[in-house]
Amino acid sequence: MASENIVQTAVQAGSFKTLVAAVQAARLADTLSGKGPFTVFAPTDAAFAKLPKGTLASLLKPENKAKLVSILTYHVVPGKVMAEDVMKLKNGTKVATVEGQTLTIRNKHGVHVNRAKVIKTDIECSNGVIHVIDSVLLPK
Repeated sequence: MASENIVQTAVQAGSFKTLVAAVQAARLADTLSGKGPFTVFAPTDAAFAKLPKGTLASLLKPENKAKLVSILTYHVVPGKVMAEDVMKLKNGTKVATVEGQTLTIRNKHGVHVNRAKVIKTDIECSNGVIHVIDSVLLPK
């Protein structure tokens, strides 16, 4: 069992600096450090860099905290869902997020969450699991 929680693991990985900064700005670090378990579809720094210019800077402003919280919690699914479990899902399965909307899981030609490709799976943490994705998921 991993001894580091989701936030600690993301900090140590070094490729989630933007995600960690966003989680801290949204004041979600305590939540994602909590008991869980959580499954986090974590966009890399490169994924955040694909957002339109100025989007991230705008989201990190205090007046946009609610929107940032919505986006970040859209990347979190309650429970610990390992890659093996995802592969058993029927293509097109919808899963509920902490944010309240659903994500669509596709497992043809690799695993995709909405339009984001899962590029690394099963980074186990003390309070859940991280799956790395190549794009930021945006709720409707």
